[in-house]
Amino acid sequence: MKELLYINKECYEEVIAHTKEGFPDEACGILAGNDSIVSKVYKMVNADQSPLTYFMDPKELFQVVKDIRNNNFEMLAIYHSHTASEAYPSATDIKSALYPDSLYVIVSLREFNSPKVRAFHIDEGNVTEKEIRILDKENQNGD
Repeated sequence: MKELLYINKECYEEVIAHTKEGFPDEACGILAGNDSIVSKVYKMVNADQSPLTYFMDPKELFQVVKDIRNNNFEMLAIYHSHTASEAYPSATDIKSALYPDSLYVIVSLREFNSPKVRAFHIDEGNVTEKEIRILDKENQNGD
């Protein structure tokens, strides 16, 4: 499992904007790329339409996974927002973490104008925080 997730500033800001657009419901999506470097943000619909949970529509998820494969990317992380709690996996998040090879990125909107973003590896109930590094234009390759 990778210890770092690299994301360029544009993709990072796209995730923040998507989670704010979904407010007061949780927003969700997938981060894809290669070598722990996010190249594409897939903004998904929260089929639950809930401020407490998220669920990705299976048909939409199938199309996204197909696009990830067609672009020779890998699914690096699944992201979602917490509208009123900290950026840490809830019991529901831990229970529903079905992709141990992906990270889980949580955007806390508890302080709406100052979102907190954290990444976690979740496997069999074990939660380990991982580092997120935001890349600027001069440093796009994770060095």
